[in-house]
Amino acid sequence: MCPDVPTSAQPQPNPSMLGFGLGLRTPHFEQILSDSPEVDFFEIVSENFMVAGGKPHYYLNAIGERYPLVMHGVSLSIGSVDPLNWEYLQQLRYLSNKVQPAWLSDHLCFTGIAGVNSHDLLPLPYTEEALTHVANRVRQVQDYLQRPLVLENVSTYLEYRDSSLREWEFLNHLANDTGCEILLDINNIYVSARNHGFDPEDFLCGIEPHHIRQIHLAGHTDNGDHLIDTHDQPIAAAVFSLYASALRRFGPISTLLERDDNIPPLSELIAELNSIRLIAKQSLSQGRTHVVTF
Repeated sequence: MCPDVPTSAQPQPNPSMLGFGLGLRTPHFEQILSDSPEVDFFEIVSENFMVAGGKPHYYLNAIGERYPLVMHGVSLSIGSVDPLNWEYLQQLRYLSNKVQPAWLSDHLCFTGIAGVNSHDLLPLPYTEEALTHVANRVRQVQDYLQRPLVLENVSTYLEYRDSSLREWEFLNHLANDTGCEILLDINNIYVSARNHGFDPEDFLCGIEPHHIRQIHLAGHTDNGDHLIDTHDQPIAAAVFSLYASALRRFGPISTLLERDDNIPPLSELIAELNSIRLIAKQSLSQGRTHVVTF
């Protein structure tokens, strides 16, 4: 647990707080437009809209007129040793200029090597050498996009023997060095903690709060001796508990519910989103009990 700092202060309003959002998924396009559900914002997968017009952009424009949008990519490969993919970045910049998202995010990982795309989010070694390499690439991407990157911690299933930093230390240094921000995936913290045997609260205690722009919540698959971040299940009770702990520590942060497979009706996702709202309200009413000033 984080060291207690006695205080009666309540979490302060967050000017970048969008509220509680959902990942925008194709099966729900029509219902979103017809029903205008009570969702505060939607997050799009950037690559799904890197196409020339057509129905994807029709729905993107129509939904973007009603709701704030944020962009979330899966192909930046910011940690790769391959050269930056400038064709991809050109498409990303074009889309971001069109959408004008509240922010643009991707993952702290690499997705391939030697030009081969693994179509997976592969973890980095947390070393000083890797930190210098990634920071240089982040600066180049931010200069090109003319906006800060928001980078997400990924779920991991292996660790590198050469890692000299903890994941949260790596994230803190990267944000301090480049001005990028952090998308804190609470489910990924829990999955990695279970897989590697560390206390997920240590991650929350170690991360510097002022860098966090957004939170992700999602479901996982429990295989007994390990967890897999599948995004095809409802949020687990233990992840809800860790989320409550994060909000008590960090205050209000824009929170998104992700569901990428086994996608249920929109009404079920709205019900789960309302559960998130309730947990946030209850957690924030308790105030910050473990605040650490950096």
